[in-house]
Amino acid sequence: MDSYLTPYIPVLILLLLAGVMCAAISVLAGYLGPKRIFGVKESAFECGSPTTGEPNARHSVKFYLVALLFIVFDVESVFIYPWGSLLRDFHAEGLGWFAYLEMLSFMGTLALGLVYVWRKGALEWS
Repeated sequence: MDSYLTPYIPVLILLLLAGVMCAAISVLAGYLGPKRIFGVKESAFECGSPTTGEPNARHSVKFYLVALLFIVFDVESVFIYPWGSLLRDFHAEGLGWFAYLEMLSFMGTLALGLVYVWRKGALEWS
């Protein structure tokens, strides 16, 4: 008797095996792991460097602005890379110049945004 779910049996077995492994590793780590608590273990760890300053210190607004700019230009690369790799296919389908001009306007808008941010001094850290 063949069911529609028969091809998914290996996936189910894999998920069950992964769940059992996760549970086993957690239980074994709890039983076999070290249980002594001391000062160095309780202190904050920041990339191997000693902690400096207060944990609730405020960050500069420029930090968040640079993060937002990174996201914008990262999303731009997500759109530009596939477009560039498929540009020949666009030309074969008759979308060549239209797709090119659309991407040119997209990149122009982002370039104007970069020039604006640059002139406002948002990328200066001094």
